[in-house]
Amino acid sequence: MTHAPLTDEEKTRYQRELLTLQTEHRDLDEVITHLQEFPPSDELLAPRLKKRKLQLRDQIWKLETLLTPDEHA
Repeated sequence: MTHAPLTDEEKTRYQRELLTLQTEHRDLDEVITHLQEFPPSDELLAPRLKKRKLQLRDQIWKLETLLTPDEHA
């Protein structure tokens, strides 16, 4: 599937969004690690955070795909 080239404005916007998502993903990783060491009373907290982390990973992948030029072009 071929995408139209991104404008400079789109690239900048996607790069900012990517950085934000990567930061949130990294922060969640630290929180999840902490929760494994010190389990909370809310047993659903860690699974919810892990699910959010997976969602972030998918969003990161999509943005990285958009920002990476098509190698077949």
